[in-house]
Amino acid sequence: MASETPTQQAPPHVEPTSEHEWLKQLVGEWSYEAEMIEPGKPPQRASGSETVRTLGDVWVLGEGRGEMPGGGEGKMLMTIGYDPARGRFVGSWVGSMMTNMFVYDGELDRNRNTLDLYADGPSFAGDGGTAHYRDSVQLVSRDERVLTSSVQGPDGQWTQFMSARYTRRK
Repeated sequence: MASETPTQQAPPHVEPTSEHEWLKQLVGEWSYEAEMIEPGKPPQRASGSETVRTLGDVWVLGEGRGEMPGGGEGKMLMTIGYDPARGRFVGSWVGSMMTNMFVYDGELDRNRNTLDLYADGPSFAGDGGTAHYRDSVQLVSRDERVLTSSVQGPDGQWTQFMSARYTRRK
């Protein structure tokens, strides 16, 4: 009896779309200055760096590190890709300062210079509930981008709680 070896097929090649090409604008070495806003308190500032690289032709991975308000170093990892079948950007964000993973679902604005990424996560209210969050990545120029983070209130309005200006180092 002859043994049959199953044929192995190569995984299908993924053709990058214009959305994947848009993400490649984020690739590089970046420095950032951030400001965290908490109602009734003075803004807190932090700074750090981020390295963004590609994974194949369809994902970007951003690995950041920086000082945390109040001291200590935080480390962050962001993944972003585009799912042509859904017509949506997808990804995740995790940080060393929390146990929650934010799972992104997003879209480009019609001018194609701001990517809005939506996720659910723990509520700032500390009540054990969840809230809707939006991270917006705005390309200001080839060497500058701004990340703003907002939370959606019960009234549906978005309130910004963080802004970071990234400057390309290389």
